[in-house]
Amino acid sequence: MLSSDDTRPIYKQLAEWLETEILSGQFQEGDKVYSQYQLADLYTINPATAAKGLTILLDEGILYKKRGLGMFVAEGARETILTKRRATTVRQSARSFVKEATYVGMTDEEMLALLKEMQKEASRDED
Repeated sequence: MLSSDDTRPIYKQLAEWLETEILSGQFQEGDKVYSQYQLADLYTINPATAAKGLTILLDEGILYKKRGLGMFVAEGARETILTKRRATTVRQSARSFVKEATYVGMTDEEMLALLKEMQKEASRDED
């Protein structure tokens, strides 16, 4: 759902919502997605804002356009979204870790040692 309390622009929230719909199976590869006008009506937003959200997914290869028919979920869209979200989440977590470790005065060596320790723990957890 889109939220006016969210600090991200509406078009980015919309793009993420559509990604989540694809991940959840609401839309499968080859399925037609909502048009910018349907999205504008659904969320009471400007059609240009809806178009901008769709364009993000088009540019990322998650959607493709069929002239005169609309936009559809691209082949491999689910995997593209998963890869993107993994990279985003991991980078955000790493950034938070480094920031906090720096605040508490950890050295680079201490940070690396902690990361290696966490990696070993994660490997043991998988076994």
